[in-house]
Amino acid sequence: MRKFLDRLYILSGALGATFILLIAILMIAQSVLREVGVRTGAVNDVVSWFCAAASFFAMPHAFKHGDFVRVTLVLERLNPTARRYFELICLFIACISVAYLAYWANKFTYESFLFNEKAQGLLPIPIWIPQSSFALGSILLLVAMIDEFFIVLHGNIPSYVLAVEERHAAGDYSSDV
Repeated sequence: MRKFLDRLYILSGALGATFILLIAILMIAQSVLREVGVRTGAVNDVVSWFCAAASFFAMPHAFKHGDFVRVTLVLERLNPTARRYFELICLFIACISVAYLAYWANKFTYESFLFNEKAQGLLPIPIWIPQSSFALGSILLLVAMIDEFFIVLHGNIPSYVLAVEERHAAGDYSSDV
């Protein structure tokens, strides 16, 4: 199961990176096409959908690898036992919050599908298609948070803490800037 989940997070991060690459390609293509007089208004719609997809697919990978913004001022000053309990409380609250987000994101996307809602921009496609990245990404983030909750519950150090410690041990403090 561990290998499957780790691969899932890597795949999710790769999807996020792919959407960022697609955004760059579309933006460059749009700039070139404008110079030769081709109208490219619908590209803006696609780029905005890809921004959402890149964000939500990158979140599980970023969370598991210590690249998520975390405020650890209190946690760093606690002894290991207290830190573990506070970490569990934080992860529990995060799981509940992300579960709430995932529920409504998926409900909203499903309703868009049921009502055959179309995008309001220049590209009138069914809106549930771009919303699916938000729905799926929120589920993947929830899986990552639940996974991390159980890692800490079983007495292990959180993956995101280990990832940051490994980077610091290698002399890489770039994520702290």
